Amino acid sequence: MTKSTPSSSSEFPLAVSPEQQPSVFATAFNTGDPDAIERVYEPAGVFVASPGRPMTRADRREAHARMASLGLPIEVEPRHVYVADDIALLIVDWTIAGNTPEGETVDIRGTATDVARRGDDGIWRYIIDNPFGTATQGP
Repeated sequence: MTKSTPSSSSEFPLAVSPEQQPSVFATAFNTGDPDAIERVYEPAGVFVASPGRPMTRADRREAHARMASLGLPIEVEPRHVYVADDIALLIVDWTIAGNTPEGETVDIRGTATDVARRGDDGIWRYIIDNPFGTATQGP
């Protein structure tokens, strides 16, 4: 599993192959900086915060800020990466677990079904990030 502890640096290399995208996302998330997390998305990229709740731009950033504010690192384990030209489907197991600075125990996990696209600059970014994969929408 890819794991790192939260840090304050938002400078890190972006993915130049789709296989790198999950670990690059983990690096961004583990900075705790929502602006760093935004670097791994296309501007119009979709983040599905919960089944049936796609978010873009400011809403996406706010959702990531809430998760990063837990102060816990994310661990990612890519399961499959399928590539067709400049589009990739990534299936990734992930976990955010531990105790927050306030002492709250957190254990959030899922299997993401994500789509990344290679930009004109050669960098892969999420166009769709669905962290809960096949989970169904509640009532």
